[in-house]
Amino acid sequence: MNMQVKILSISTLPIVLMLSLGLGEGSPATAEYQSTDGADGDRKPNIILVMADDQGWGDVGYNGHPFVKTPALDEMAKDGFVFERFYAAAPVCSPTRASVMTGRNPIRAKVTNHGRYMRPHEQTIAESLKAAGYVTGIFGKVHLGSGQPDSPCNPSGMGFDEWVVGLNFYDNDPYLSRNGKIEHRKGKGTVLAMDDALAFLIKHEDGDQPMFMVVWFPSPHDPHQEVPEGPPLYNNKKQAGYYREITLLDQQLGRLRRELRALNIADNTILWYCSDNGGLNEATSGGRKKKGSIYEGGLRIPSLIEWPARNLKGRTEVPAWTCDMFPTLLAMAGVQSEFPHPLDGTDISHIIAGEAEERDKPMGFWHNFQQGQSTWSDRIQKAIMEKQQAGAPVPHDEHRIRKDVDEFPQFMEDIATGHAAWTDWPWKLHRINGTKYELYNLADDPMETTDRFSDPDQQRRLEAMKRQLDGWMRSVVRSINGQDYARSADVK
Repeated sequence: MNMQVKILSISTLPIVLMLSLGLGEGSPATAEYQSTDGADGDRKPNIILVMADDQGWGDVGYNGHPFVKTPALDEMAKDGFVFERFYAAAPVCSPTRASVMTGRNPIRAKVTNHGRYMRPHEQTIAESLKAAGYVTGIFGKVHLGSGQPDSPCNPSGMGFDEWVVGLNFYDNDPYLSRNGKIEHRKGKGTVLAMDDALAFLIKHEDGDQPMFMVVWFPSPHDPHQEVPEGPPLYNNKKQAGYYREITLLDQQLGRLRRELRALNIADNTILWYCSDNGGLNEATSGGRKKKGSIYEGGLRIPSLIEWPARNLKGRTEVPAWTCDMFPTLLAMAGVQSEFPHPLDGTDISHIIAGEAEERDKPMGFWHNFQQGQSTWSDRIQKAIMEKQQAGAPVPHDEHRIRKDVDEFPQFMEDIATGHAAWTDWPWKLHRINGTKYELYNLADDPMETTDRFSDPDQQRRLEAMKRQLDGWMRSVVRSINGQDYARSADVK
């Protein structure tokens, strides 16, 4: 089956399709928010999200890695709350980042694979918190859109007041976009990301607004050119460069936690750390396979959260994922909301608080709906910088400014290209290219080695999960086709 039937511009949709999508109707384009302070009347918590690029579940000391040094993460695990079964929404980077921003499966937002732009129609966590009075900033690798000032797909279009970003992974001496102006920076990319993040904290820590800050490290993505401070590490170890960058980002996380304490804002700051997908070493991935796979090793990631004012401590085996972060953080911050688009995540604050032992919503994954697109951050941003310095009216090609904004590909609702999975704990159903199914019990078989698809005792469960997965996939297709958006004025 040919996935893509036709390309439609949002401005030229037929009247019948516009009515079916709800375009032009009077429903609101953005959510309405009401901020509610806690009983003690204190200001709302600062919120900081930190993400690694390609770090696996077992690639930390606190999960028992045999040699990698992660003292800051280990201390955070001791001081805070640990998710034993936390999942990325996708086994590659861009889609997972979109899930954090929207609380939705990334295909809904047209981030079907790496290098795709997130539609500006989406309501993001940054926009939600900004509407509730937060000052917002993002630093590091974004990989969801443009770094140009006039693009609706740059971080300003996502709700960020201040940003210094790369378009994809980067290493030493990168080209970074500071609110649309490209700079050639000297130093280690991961360190520079934290330098900019700390400058944002220092600038705003005495202000009237709580802070929402995102720090997305470019490490430990290959080619692993950055090295940590101190003597050489992991010589003669396999994938030594990968593990050196994990120690480097751990050092930067330690800088952040020390600065929060030095500024006396650590107590009322929610700090949430995770990776964007499974790691590069299958042996420490925490499951079958690694990055790029819908099996457990491609999705299971390290995740920690701390909020000293609420004394969050302990560990949970309850599964959670990056789609949960948006609704959970709004709930923790006391921001009431009406989400304009269907969420795949759910508020898990009651689980973090130790008040519940199961989630109330299954998790749906879908990879390779479309192929990814290469994004060479330094190459692209250097070209933009040169055109900016030359005074060119359009720094780079129009495609990179509005990619994925104006066109709405219409996919058949029963399309099943790629690898999908439906997790209703502890059961996980795989659907591969719409024809092959596999069923696993993750509690008994965390490595997904024993397929229960033909088990006669599980046929009723199997058929129910197949129906649920099929219904969810159809809803995702309706989303990417544009049916979630209230009207064309959603475009920012």
